[in-house]
Amino acid sequence: MKKRRWIKIGISLLITLLIINIIASIYFYNLAIDRDFPKDFLNGNDDLEVSGEAMEVMLDGGWRDWVADQNFDSWKMESFDGLKLQGYFLEAEEPSDKTVVFAHGYLGNGSQMGLFGQYYYEELGYNMFTADMRGHGNSEGDYIGFGWHDRLDYVDWVHRVIEELGPDTEIVLHGVSMGAAAVLMASGEELPDNVKAIVADSPYTSVYGLFDYQMERMFHLPDIPVLPSTSLVTNIRADYSLKEASALKQVQKADVPILYIHGNDDAFVPTRMSRKLYENTKSKAEFVTFDGSSHGEAFVIHKEEYVAELNDFLNMYVDG
Repeated sequence: MKKRRWIKIGISLLITLLIINIIASIYFYNLAIDRDFPKDFLNGNDDLEVSGEAMEVMLDGGWRDWVADQNFDSWKMESFDGLKLQGYFLEAEEPSDKTVVFAHGYLGNGSQMGLFGQYYYEELGYNMFTADMRGHGNSEGDYIGFGWHDRLDYVDWVHRVIEELGPDTEIVLHGVSMGAAAVLMASGEELPDNVKAIVADSPYTSVYGLFDYQMERMFHLPDIPVLPSTSLVTNIRADYSLKEASALKQVQKADVPILYIHGNDDAFVPTRMSRKLYENTKSKAEFVTFDGSSHGEAFVIHKEEYVAELNDFLNMYVDG
């Protein structure tokens, strides 16, 4: 009788733990990936604190007025899975065969890449293209792809740029944070030779790796058992798994030169992730870090050094 009782208690306990795990997995999916679920974990997150200088430029910098003053062409595209995506193209002031294609960060939108776009446009004379990634801005999608499905969207956008500008156009992909992961994930796909260089600012190795790091840091939880089951929920609801969405695996197939940029004080996406990506990149690659720089703020607080590194890299791989 005692043995049966303990078996029943054990089964009840396992069922209870399973139910808790399922609930937690759905919660974490909603928290991080569902487009419409409140992202309260970002409010007051110390890991996302930036310097006062960076905050002022990001929120009230003149680049915002510059973006508002430009006459962007509206480009629309249907994704491989039927979503209507929104892009924005700005032709250079003087005819140019060079175009920068931007990918923004988590919960951002295409216009925010004007922070970088103004430099490419005014100082380098590039055409500029930027897009609202799926699940962001004016693009459709009820989930956030963290770069994985977006990688295929960017391959399609690249072909659209070539179609619009001609076969001689040279393209640079430049992404920040989630956008950096997206362009790195695209690097492992069949990109046309027009793509000459990739700039990845503050990328993560994989979605699983990022979530593992964040769960430990924000919730003090191990990855098992919640992350594998969250990955299963993600696969069911968004058609990708957290481990499948790997920039690390993609750069091991890359042919396009890649510049990695990361702040040494980044606590949201640790610098070691960029270093690991760099060390596993198949193509030619450079790795630059900036002291005193948090997540994605190096361009603002170290702009002179940032653009010097950027220009050196572009001069090596984009025809002058």
